[in-house]
Amino acid sequence: MRIRQHGFIYQLTFLPSLFPVNCYLVEEENELTLIDAALPYSHKKILQTANKIGKPITRIVLTHAHQDHVGALDYLKKALPKAEVMISKRDAKILRGDRTLEASEPQTPIRGSIPKSLQTRPDHLLNDGDRIGSLKAIFAPGHTPGLMAFLDMRSHALIVGDAFQTHGGIAVAGKVKPLFPFPAFGTWNKEIALESARKLRDLNPSLLASGHGPMLMNPVAAMSKAINDAEKSLERRGNQ
Repeated sequence: MRIRQHGFIYQLTFLPSLFPVNCYLVEEENELTLIDAALPYSHKKILQTANKIGKPITRIVLTHAHQDHVGALDYLKKALPKAEVMISKRDAKILRGDRTLEASEPQTPIRGSIPKSLQTRPDHLLNDGDRIGSLKAIFAPGHTPGLMAFLDMRSHALIVGDAFQTHGGIAVAGKVKPLFPFPAFGTWNKEIALESARKLRDLNPSLLASGHGPMLMNPVAAMSKAINDAEKSLERRGNQ
């Protein structure tokens, strides 16, 4: 595991050279919020890192319900029974292993690896604009129907799950990057992902922290380029 810190945010990266999977500890005055639960074996390093920081994890907040973002959830909840688990109302359904689409949604299949036997259920269902400590929940569907990003209102750092990737080159969810195509393969709806990417870019974040890849400082220009690339890709697809 590799740890990198910027301000209030600690990025924990598992399999950094092979298949980087990130989760994040966000430091508050007296506690920590964990964003995403990485891989099934990740709980030990997450707990060790929190212990080194010297503050308790009181919230486990999930960007979305894919397996590489919720893998250690049961282990963590067992170790931290008082920690409040949070996910969007929409992706709580996927967390239960249910791929069924809502009638109002585009009927493209939900992709990616979803949990099959998780026991943990959320304590709180998130809506757009909810506050979690210093974080503001930002509804950003596309990669999954209920993906949430989180904006730190102190520093304007933005944690986006798989709405963007930064490993193998920055990309909007659904845009294949040959060096790391897996987030694209797991994306539910490319058009909605592009709309969400524009919404996130327009927040003018100071830092972009994704589920796969390094944190980017002053990311707006890079996000705009990724959005432009995704737009062109969808245009080409539409003209075929």
